[in-house]
Formats: sequence, structure tokens, C-alpha cells
Amino acid sequence: MRATAMSARTSPPLGSESNPLRAAIVGSGPSGFYAAEVLLRRPHTRVDMFDALPTPFGLVRSGVAPDHPKLKQVCLVYDRIARSPGFTFLGNVTIGRDLSIAQLRGTYHVVVIACGASTDRRLGIPGEHLPGSHTATEFVGWYNGHPDYQDRKFDFSQAAAVIIGQGNVAADVARILATPVDCLRTTDICEAALAALAESRIRDIYIIGRRGPAQAKFASVELKELGRIRDCVGLCNESDLGLNPASQEELAHPNSDDNRKNVEIFRSFARNVAGPAPRRLHFRFLETPIRINGDSRVTSITLARNDLVGSKFEQVAAATSTSAELACGLVFRSVGYKGVGLQGITFDETSGTIPNAKGRCLDGEKPVSGLYVTGWIKRGATGLIGNNRADSVETVGSIIEDLAVLDPAPKPGAAGLAPALSRDGIRVVSYADWQAIDVSERTRGQPKGKPREKFTRIGEMIAAVDQAEVTQRGGANEEVAEVEP
Repeated sequence: MRATAMSARTSPPLGSESNPLRAAIVGSGPSGFYAAEVLLRRPHTRVDMFDALPTPFGLVRSGVAPDHPKLKQVCLVYDRIARSPGFTFLGNVTIGRDLSIAQLRGTYHVVVIACGASTDRRLGIPGEHLPGSHTATEFVGWYNGHPDYQDRKFDFSQAAAVIIGQGNVAADVARILATPVDCLRTTDICEAALAALAESRIRDIYIIGRRGPAQAKFASVELKELGRIRDCVGLCNESDLGLNPASQEELAHPNSDDNRKNVEIFRSFARNVAGPAPRRLHFRFLETPIRINGDSRVTSITLARNDLVGSKFEQVAAATSTSAELACGLVFRSVGYKGVGLQGITFDETSGTIPNAKGRCLDGEKPVSGLYVTGWIKRGATGLIGNNRADSVETVGSIIEDLAVLDPAPKPGAAGLAPALSRDGIRVVSYADWQAIDVSERTRGQPKGKPREKFTRIGEMIAAVDQAEVTQRGGANEEVAEVEP
């Protein structure tokens, strides 16, 4: 108490020119950038953003499907934020490995955790870990060029694939599996994925929902897009589209516009005929996976029939006449993302979130001074990109309210971490370095008619930075030679 009081007497006011508010943001996805944007509106504020990858933008870069380029245009907003005075990007630095939360708290007034939800929820059924059973995160990261997933192997020689889940990520997985490769060649899908998908023999793709058609979580525009894939037909059984009273009431709610549209789209699929289409999307409802079958790899999945109780589902039986075995060689589990904890921060394993009160991290019921959270790791993996803005505004609002009670002593920020990073040989990637990577990727994509050809290995990204530096030094030397006598 005495030290804090003395600090308050001797330190310049926090948030002043001689004692700027220093904030560390862990994670460079949408929630992190929106938090940085709001913080930087305040004068005398410095924001340092950390990411484990050399590249910023989180799931906008590595999660948005390559055939949805308009969704990636939000990166222009993040780029503008990153160019703001007072912003610093420190890529290729993993918090929890290269630096600890305790180190960040010692060198910043506030630390904002914005690392999202980096893993998938599990089904918790036998056979889930058989070869041929994959998480949606693996597949999405693989075709988007995320370095962590480039060694994954997907056996596209199979005739049938099953996707468990009926949300937008499941729609992305289905669309990439079903879309003719020539339609993907001008996107930023990574070259290795393009080559593998070109050899795909998948004909039937089953998209399984545990509830009914009224509860499917697709955005209607995403679902409609699935019905427009070239050389592919969407199919439903008319008998699966009957709605119980609770579902009808649910659809009547003013906020259920997407769900109403979805049911109409499913009805249009029920009128389709499979015919000779090269690929078919089968939408099935009220089925729960209870077992993935196979000895050395996936050969089928066992599904139990469900009944709707209100708008929830109730499993009828585990393995009786109400269950069915569906032959398949690939299973993709798309039942939600889940956050991962960081050492030194209380974490709720069940929800996959950091307990918080309006973004203030909690230890029990008590807020932890100077420690905040935003985004999926704060509220769970729900909502679209834009939902993170309001979430981050709330968290930064809590920071502003707490300024009077934070330790006002000046903090060194990234300068205080430099010795530790240097000692451990960490190659910190700046925003200027990322811009060099960006230019190189775009240049690589031009001969192929692609917006970019991504680097899929961290070593390749660092090499691109090194090459840009060599080129820049060479240009500078030429300029000097021109003016020398």
C-alpha cells in the first residue's frame, strides 16, 4: 500500500505525455484490432499487439474461406489501425512460451487477452481419433495455409464424406469439398490444397444436424450458396422438413429471419433430383453421431435418431432400430470452436472462456487488476467478425473506468521485453516486416491469377522478410552510388 501511494505521488499522471498508458494485446484477430482502435482514440496511449504467427489478422486470414474474398476486405480497416501512431506489432512471439503473462503484466499497465478460440469442441464418442476423422479447424487451417496445419493429410480418394454440424464453418467445409477446383484456382487457397483437391473422388457429402431444419445455424446466404455450386446438387428428404409446434413458434420470432429462409431453401433442396450430378450435398436432421467405425481408419459412422422436445433434441436410442450406419471414408467435426487457457489466468474449461465481468478478468469473483479479455475467449465462439467490435468497446470501456485505480508507475512496454526476446533468440516480426511478406505473397500469386500465394511455413515468411531487407539495402546502396562523385 505504501509503495503504491509513493508511486502515485512521484509518477506523472497515467495517460499523460510523459507517462503514456501502455497496453499489450495478445492476439491480432478482429477483437484485438477493434480493442486497439478504441484504445488509440485516447491521447498518450501506446498499444503493442502480440501474435504467435508472423502474420496478423487471425481468422480473417486463416479462417475465412478463400472463395469469400469480400469478407477479407475488413483487413483494410485493420491495416489502417496498425498504421496509427502509437501502434506496434510484435509477430512470431508466442505468449505462454516465449513470454509469460507475468512478464507482460510487469511491463504494461493493462494486458488484453484477445487470442480467440484456437481448438475445436470434441464429440466425445468412440472412434473420434481414427485416421480419416478430422476437426473442421484442421481442414480450414490447411486449405488457408496456416503453418500449424500444413502437415495434415486428408484422404480425398474416399467416395463419401460426413460433416457433423450445420453452421457456417460446416458450410465452408462442404463448399470447398464440393466446388470444382477450377473455380478455386483464382482464390488465395494454398497451392498444396488445390493440388490435393484436384485429385478428389468425393461424390457424396452428408451434412448432419442434431436438431431440426428450423434450428440449423447456417446464415441463409451461405446455405443458398451451397445450392448454387456448379456440378453439385443439394438434397433433402421431404419427410425431415416437418416442423413441430415449438419450431413453428421459433420461426415466428422477429429475429428468426435467417431460419425461416433456411427452411424454404431446404424445401427447395427436397424438390431436387440427384440425377447424374458429379457431387451431391445431403442435408440430414435430427441425427446424433454415437460412434465412428473402422479398424485402421474411418469406414462409417453410426447415427442415432433424435426427437425434438420443444426446440431442443432428445436422443431416442443409442444403438437400436432407431440408429443407422452411414458408410463414409472421411468425417469432419464442426461442432464449435473452443478457447485454450493461458498460464497465470483463471480459465473455465467447460465453456472454453476466461471468466470475466464486462471484460475484466476474474479470479473467483474478484477482478484481476490490469488484466482484461475480449472476443471469443471472452464470450465463447459465437457471432460474426463484426460482433467483436461491440465486445471490444465494452472491454475498453472497463479499462477506461479503471484508469484511476491502476498502478500509475511508468511502464517500459516492449522495450522492457527486448532483453528476454533477444536472449532467447526470438525473431520478432514487425508490421513493416509483415508488409514485406504481404507484397511477396501478392507477387507470387500474380502469375497464377491469384490475389496472393500464401507462405505456409514460418521459415518461408522470415526468408521473405530477409530478402526484402537485402533488396532494400541494395536499392539504398545504388542511390548512394549515384550521388557519389
